[in-house]
Amino acid sequence: MTADVSKDINKKVNGSIVAGVLLIILGVIGIAVPSFTTIFAETWFAAILTFAGFTKLVYASQTRDRGGFVWKLLLSGLYIATGVMLLFYPYTGVLTLTLLLGTFLLTEGTFESILAFQLRPQQNWTWVLVNGIITLVLGAMVWFQWPYDAPWLLGTLVGVSLLFSGISRVMLSLNVRSALNSDDSAANPT
Repeated sequence: MTADVSKDINKKVNGSIVAGVLLIILGVIGIAVPSFTTIFAETWFAAILTFAGFTKLVYASQTRDRGGFVWKLLLSGLYIATGVMLLFYPYTGVLTLTLLLGTFLLTEGTFESILAFQLRPQQNWTWVLVNGIITLVLGAMVWFQWPYDAPWLLGTLVGVSLLFSGISRVMLSLNVRSALNSDDSAANPT
């Protein structure tokens, strides 16, 4: 392996490790202050929907002569109305987002578990499997605890999911770094 290619791969591995560490830090914050994390996530989602609705409204007015103006207008209204509703009724938004999160976590856990078995020949593939299983369990917890624990559950589960995603990313990146180092030492015996 050439030195330039090795440096590029090393840079990407280091970037992946940094991203994993950031995910771990965000996960710990999410677990430490779950109510704040829940309201932050709900408000952020509401703001994104509202902004997207106004963007769609501008697009509808700019492309009025191309057809479908009424549908574009209705779609932008749906985005804006949903975003504003989530902003003014955050508890309802938290309940809805918690249910959506449960569905997302169940789906993510399933896909992570399938991915783990496809990565099976690699070292540390079990970290991806553990991440998938934990994410599946978290998704099931949301469904069984909904709606009673929604105010704190959303933030906690997002935090735990981020934490384990970060750990699995760091472990897989360390595996790549280890393989890189062993290839370099085999190519350059001293």
